[in-house]
Amino acid sequence: MSPAEQEFPPLQDICYLMDSVHLPDGWADRVLVQVDGNGIIRSVEPDSGVRPDRVISGAVVPGMPNCHSHAHQRAMSGLGERAGIDPVSGKTLQDSFWTWRSVMYRNLQRIQPDDLYAIAGMAYMEMLKSGYTHVAEFQYLHHDPAGQPYADPAIMTLQCLEAARHAGIGFTALPVLYRYGGFEEQAPLEGQKRFVTEIDGFSEIVSRLQREAGMDARQCVPVGIAPHSPRAISEPLLKAVMENLSDRPPAVIHMHVAEQEREVEECRQWCGERPVEWLLNRFEVDSRWCLVHATHMSQDETLRLAQSGAVACLCPTTEANLGDGFFNLEEYCRAGGSWSIGSDSHISISPVEEMRWLEYGCRLLNRRRNIMATDAEPSTGAALHGQALEGGRSACGLMIGAIAPGCRADFVVLETDHPRLYGCVDDQRMDNWIFSGNECLVRDVYAAGRRVVRDGRHMAEEEICRRYRNVLDRLNRA
Repeated sequence: MSPAEQEFPPLQDICYLMDSVHLPDGWADRVLVQVDGNGIIRSVEPDSGVRPDRVISGAVVPGMPNCHSHAHQRAMSGLGERAGIDPVSGKTLQDSFWTWRSVMYRNLQRIQPDDLYAIAGMAYMEMLKSGYTHVAEFQYLHHDPAGQPYADPAIMTLQCLEAARHAGIGFTALPVLYRYGGFEEQAPLEGQKRFVTEIDGFSEIVSRLQREAGMDARQCVPVGIAPHSPRAISEPLLKAVMENLSDRPPAVIHMHVAEQEREVEECRQWCGERPVEWLLNRFEVDSRWCLVHATHMSQDETLRLAQSGAVACLCPTTEANLGDGFFNLEEYCRAGGSWSIGSDSHISISPVEEMRWLEYGCRLLNRRRNIMATDAEPSTGAALHGQALEGGRSACGLMIGAIAPGCRADFVVLETDHPRLYGCVDDQRMDNWIFSGNECLVRDVYAAGRRVVRDGRHMAEEEICRRYRNVLDRLNRA
């Protein structure tokens, strides 16, 4: 039995009375939320005098989906912050995404399945403590360090799934399709040999995950696919994979695209089109798709992507750390585009920081304030939070991100007695939570109806931290 199941036995209904809760149509006081034994909200109604199983004080908001995670990179946070040195001149090199990628490749060569379980567990625990309640794991570390398949071809993604179950966070599996080292079907680099899959091998990984997900009747685990990027796949390859999976199509499709200006230029030299343009011209991109980063788009690409129904997943702390650039969020939203957030490389794990970066980036570019506020939602914090929830629901392929019947019971309790929130009402809480400081204001977190964080501490924190430290000790000796 996982820690997320220990407080309440499986298949037991529970009724919560929430003193103050953010519902789809706004804030409400004293609301009864009935949750069934599968962790799904059965009803939401005003207090009727029914005796609840638990009263939740404080401000309750829906848990946030984290729509882009590379769990293994949690173990290298901060390790790419030293400038490279030219061995001839002795001068510092001009670092970039591409030099960082080499550091990442070196670090991941040592990670084995048990290591990934511990590393992912640490990342997922930190997500829960910060207010994320679901993670979409974009997992491309498929093979052993020599590039050979494991006996169970899906073992690395399954380790992430087990870590998520142990931590108590919801999970969308996104095994990565990765075949080439660059445009024009270039041979993979040495550091990419753990990623590379052929059609049959990749389809086997997806089928294995679908079987495992189907065995979990209590917790729905959507299984999608993640064609890594236009430079790492080809049109025939992705179409062949989709045909192979036609009997059980993927729940969602995620792809890195247009993260770097160099990538855009190489794509234009290869086919005469920009990456997002290439994708939209060849595939039926719709609400099942999530394009990660999409940092460097033309005006036409921005408009077409917004109108497609796809979600743009934005990871501003990672994009800033890597020097990627900044997404054209204002124009994209004006065109009706949907977006979500992700912690990506886990250089920071905080939905507050991702949302704040998005608004502040827009302010710096446009020299105006409260850019993401709308006529319908004048609170910038509430507007950011609501749009990220809506995009995250679509990107994760599951009914999450709202305290409403039929949705999974994922909610976060903010500490309203904290000086930053004390005296705030309704959407002032959202604005102060996101914009007034850096302390974590998350007190409790419920995932699938079960409390997994209490008074800021995860219920399996000691065990998860111990396992993670042991892995770091081993990796640092290797």
